[in-house]
Amino acid sequence: MENKKKIAILAPHTDDGELGCGGSIAKFIEEGNEVFYIAFSTANDSVPEGLPKNILETEVKKATKVLGIKENNLVIYKFQVRKLNYVRQEILEEMVKFSKNINPDLVFLPTPNDIHQDHYTVAMEGIRAFKKTSILAYELPWNNIQFNTQAFIKFEKKHIDLKIKALKEYESQKNRDYMGESFVLALAQTRGIQIGAKYAEAFEVIRWVIK
Repeated sequence: MENKKKIAILAPHTDDGELGCGGSIAKFIEEGNEVFYIAFSTANDSVPEGLPKNILETEVKKATKVLGIKENNLVIYKFQVRKLNYVRQEILEEMVKFSKNINPDLVFLPTPNDIHQDHYTVAMEGIRAFKKTSILAYELPWNNIQFNTQAFIKFEKKHIDLKIKALKEYESQKNRDYMGESFVLALAQTRGIQIGAKYAEAFEVIRWVIK
């Protein structure tokens, strides 16, 4: 990017943003862009037995630090997991406030084709809140009914390495198949092959505003 941008990552749960666009985040920050990460739930009710209920809040702070996101640019809400659709108006209002205060140039959010109710809620309210802003939707393949690879961001090995390192901060989620290094790397390689690059992340274009 020639001009420095303000970029917002909307993550329904802590770790969704890293999974969907962690490599791109690392690249954006290296280029000098300002990245904001907004997590809407720390999923306290889904924490594995025996672990502190607030562990995902601790882990997202570590993970986003690995990617280079400034501490002040991390916003954490504690809406109840799997019930974001019950507070969608409140979520929308928080997004609108953020939009007015920060006025991002680019927003990343889950694809509207995501079957997880929390992901879908953040996607739809995000599209409403940032209706004058360029929006790219990221993939979380285990939850996507379909995904149209309309846009790609290519990056280097150092960026995928940072993505993997960030995801490893989520010790509480290490038993989930999609958190494994081999899967994360294979998906980045697959998306890279599609555009003749070594590594990439793919996105759906929700809206693209040319200024």
